[in-house]
Amino acid sequence: MSTQATANHAAYRSAFDQLQRASNGVNPLSDLRTRGFSRFAAAGFPTTALESWRFTNVNPLTRRQFVVAGPTRLDPSRVSQFELENVKGPKLVCVNGCYSPELSKIGTLPAGVELRSLADALADDPELVKSQLAKLASFDDPSSSFTALNTAFLQDGFVVRILDDTILEEPIHLLFVGTGDGDAMNHPRTLVVAGSNSQVRLVESYVGVADGASLTNAVTEVFVGDGAVVDHYKLLRESVEAFHVGSMHLRLGRSSTFSSHAITLGGAIARNEVIAELQGEGGDCTLNGLYLANANRLVDNHTTIHHAKPHCDSHELYKGILDGQARAVFNGKIIVAIDAQKTDAKQSNKTLLLSEEAQINTKPELEIFADDVRCTHGATIGQLDAEALFYLRSRGLNLEQSRDVLIHAFASDLLGRIAIEPIRRQLDAVLLQELPGSGHMPFVVA
Repeated sequence: MSTQATANHAAYRSAFDQLQRASNGVNPLSDLRTRGFSRFAAAGFPTTALESWRFTNVNPLTRRQFVVAGPTRLDPSRVSQFELENVKGPKLVCVNGCYSPELSKIGTLPAGVELRSLADALADDPELVKSQLAKLASFDDPSSSFTALNTAFLQDGFVVRILDDTILEEPIHLLFVGTGDGDAMNHPRTLVVAGSNSQVRLVESYVGVADGASLTNAVTEVFVGDGAVVDHYKLLRESVEAFHVGSMHLRLGRSSTFSSHAITLGGAIARNEVIAELQGEGGDCTLNGLYLANANRLVDNHTTIHHAKPHCDSHELYKGILDGQARAVFNGKIIVAIDAQKTDAKQSNKTLLLSEEAQINTKPELEIFADDVRCTHGATIGQLDAEALFYLRSRGLNLEQSRDVLIHAFASDLLGRIAIEPIRRQLDAVLLQELPGSGHMPFVVA
């Protein structure tokens, strides 16, 4: 380990010890945090020697000495630009990883819906939280050291509980705001429990209100009960200097439905990982993603879907648009257990390269141990169609306009799958506004 890396680990140790002392040893998660930090200290940050991090070098992140960001007050005007226009429903806000009640708007919740900050939930009902927290997000594997680090610094985040047979009409917006203060890090944790036959739509937004090399290390755990329907969205709009590592861990019950749409528009290094377990017959899991990057930015999407029971379906479509010297990674793995007969799984990754220097490392994988299944996967990499460009120019459009039309058409297929119409319109407007002109792609929303 380098001298710089050793110094950084010592800084993390000091910050962890300070956090533990501040809780006076009575925090209900003290033991869990200790196990998390022990695992992180033993494994260190992942390196390219690990297969799942082979194409994602986090040295730019590990060279910095990040400090734990504390509670910060923000003027509401600095956050208003990240509101979901024309979307009603509760909004909970975390600033630098700490719940901000003054920026949140919960209102009167329907019976059967419980929304609390993680800190409040631990104070009100610690045993209930402890019974489910960290049950899906394992950090035993060397490649999951960021999850171990998140667990070590568990302080705040959100707990969303939808009781059995409860249908929430309006989406829940969880807004995580980074202030961009120098080398600040935050580790938000979200726990979602959707009871049997419940229905909920959930939006996780990660945004930055200023430039700065901050670190967001987020972990979300989602329990989808039998017959439940969860529609999930992740919108990443942090600074192009920020580092973002996020993982979502799912467990689907019998005849349940989960869909997720991840839109990545920011970050110097952005990694999104999804691990889904289909543990009940008749489950259905959909994972969609759209990622855009320019300059020398890196976007990494990793997905794993475990088909453990028969008669389950999964669908994946990830699309990327890369310009400049941007790089992207897609690694999607579908695992079909020996008892998971009648599985129907489809996976596709499509990437549009707008420059000679942009590159994508894509690796769709299938591991099938059952014999009565339908599974397909594939990846395509290409540039803008010269004939289509010529056709559009022959109809009076200039080169930049023609490029914009084709790029928008490529992305709009995925945006069209977003079920919440105001979000779809808002993202479509952002895409139209930020389409590349003359080789530039300033996709981050200002």
